[in-house]
Amino acid sequence: MADKKIGDVILDVKNISLRFGGVKALTDISFNVKEHEIRAIIGPNGAGKSSMLNCINGVYKPQEGSVTFRGQTFKHMNSRQVAEMGIARTFQNLALFKGMNVIDNLMSGRNLRIKSNLFLQALRIGPAEREEVAHREKVEHIIDFLEIQAYRKTAVGQLPYGLQKRVDLGRALAMEPQVLLLDEPMAGMNVEEKQDMCRFILDINDEFGTTVVLIEHDMGVVMDISDRVVVLDYGKKIGDGTPEEVRNNEEVISAYLGTSH
Repeated sequence: MADKKIGDVILDVKNISLRFGGVKALTDISFNVKEHEIRAIIGPNGAGKSSMLNCINGVYKPQEGSVTFRGQTFKHMNSRQVAEMGIARTFQNLALFKGMNVIDNLMSGRNLRIKSNLFLQALRIGPAEREEVAHREKVEHIIDFLEIQAYRKTAVGQLPYGLQKRVDLGRALAMEPQVLLLDEPMAGMNVEEKQDMCRFILDINDEFGTTVVLIEHDMGVVMDISDRVVVLDYGKKIGDGTPEEVRNNEEVISAYLGTSH
């Protein structure tokens, strides 16, 4: 990781507070993400990690605070607007089209990039046909990259869970994001599947130059692949730094890692 060139701050989260009725999900959270880094968000269940991603990608609108992406600050943007700016997201509970095949699921991630109107798309003539061919080439590249060529025409609902997670990652990649938000991409996976997913995340970061923000429970994975880690507990930030700094942070140890670590 040492030879990787980390850039300037690309995403700046400032003083985010989120409440649902009287319940505080997030309280005054601030952290930043630098270009080309892998930034992990960790914490126990219920710490507010997914809520934080939902604030970044426009699913939730926090009562206080702001998110700045490439110098543009937004307080209230919807998910599509955030995606158009260059932030893509995978979800803990797979939001795939289970009846559609792998190619069509990945093509759905290209929707934001399609310029021709629906009429031309339906007829598949002229520029619309050329555009579709170009989009399919991008999708085929992602299929090769994620090593799922054998399942291109398979309905996603028929694939094992680990491969479905890979398709979900592929659909987010199809949006050509500058920042990729991954919500527990390795949840429910066996050791081999986790190793594969780690490799893909590192390659996405390295080959595509994509900045990654990652929620993950497996501390071994976090310590291995992250450049910096932010730690949440009960909706508050209790740690922020390199994996080594976080590993040695007393508050983090007692709240999350357990004193035996």
